[in-house]
Amino acid sequence: MPNSKSRERCETTLGNNQGSPCQKREIALVEILVLNRRVERMARSVETATVRQEEGYSGSPAPFVFFLAVFVFFLALAFIFFPYLGMEPQEYTLSILFVVVAFVSLMFLPATVAINKEWEEAIILRFGRFQRLVGPGFFFKWPFAESFLKQDKRIITLDVARQEVMTNDNISVSIDAVVFMKVMNTKDSLVNIQNVWNSVMKYAQTTMRDVVGNVELDELLARREEIANKIEKIVERETQDWGVDIISVNLQNVELPEDMKRVIARQAEAEREKRAVIIKSEGELTAAGKLEAAVQKMSNRAMYLRTLSSLEDISYDQSNTIVFAIPMDMVKGEILGLTAFATADKTTKTGAPRKRETRR
Repeated sequence: MPNSKSRERCETTLGNNQGSPCQKREIALVEILVLNRRVERMARSVETATVRQEEGYSGSPAPFVFFLAVFVFFLALAFIFFPYLGMEPQEYTLSILFVVVAFVSLMFLPATVAINKEWEEAIILRFGRFQRLVGPGFFFKWPFAESFLKQDKRIITLDVARQEVMTNDNISVSIDAVVFMKVMNTKDSLVNIQNVWNSVMKYAQTTMRDVVGNVELDELLARREEIANKIEKIVERETQDWGVDIISVNLQNVELPEDMKRVIARQAEAEREKRAVIIKSEGELTAAGKLEAAVQKMSNRAMYLRTLSSLEDISYDQSNTIVFAIPMDMVKGEILGLTAFATADKTTKTGAPRKRETRR
């Protein structure tokens, strides 16, 4: 239960706090998964290369040698049975027949040879059944009895067409992706599936719609790499019998409706204002704490001198009227002294006329 609660807490705070330990843990897990897939991919490549080295490509030149030998044999027979001068024309028939057979066998020589480029492999089908695998360079085959199918072994980029997908919170988004893949087993990619490139693209397109349809918009925008890795694992698991290796799947563009863009912009603006208010209030709280500590250390007269200094700092411009409120306890003694002095002065002034009247 604590693990599930902490996982839920990480999922809720991942999109808001970009530097949280939860997000760092999620990123580390994703990197570990990617590293494991790379190790598995390297092991698979080494295994394929080892099997290929053990089996070897079949490069027997028997078809070419056979038709070349037939050509030389019948050409020699044509010279042997070539009639001497002065013989009848009927005696030329056998020699002409041998020459025709020799040149027909010579015409079959180009059909026995084919060429693969450096990045190509081919399978040989004899009477429709798989016979052998051939690699780059020259290879030989029997005309009419054998045919071949080539396969590109380079990394292929498949663009998944843009799709309108409804997320789990009923928001329509337009999304597209790109798939990087490579053929690892030529026989399986040609025998087990009709068009491996189109099939992988269609399956990736369907998987993308299913995965994106099961997540909310905020999760889609915050966890694009994680969702792409999930699509990659599903496609790789379902296409393992097709002889291909899904290197990576990347989500390219996620476009939102215009009204949703405005809503997200307002939300981002409100979030920034919220952060500004929080930062300002925290600064004011810190300043208030510092001022309170300073007030506790300063006496009333020191505070009064500080007040006068502040008035001096802000009174350079004589066109301004300054109303400066100060606490009464700061000048309580001065006010009491001035009050007593004013009372004594008033008493003195009123006592003098009374004395004059008494004298009169």
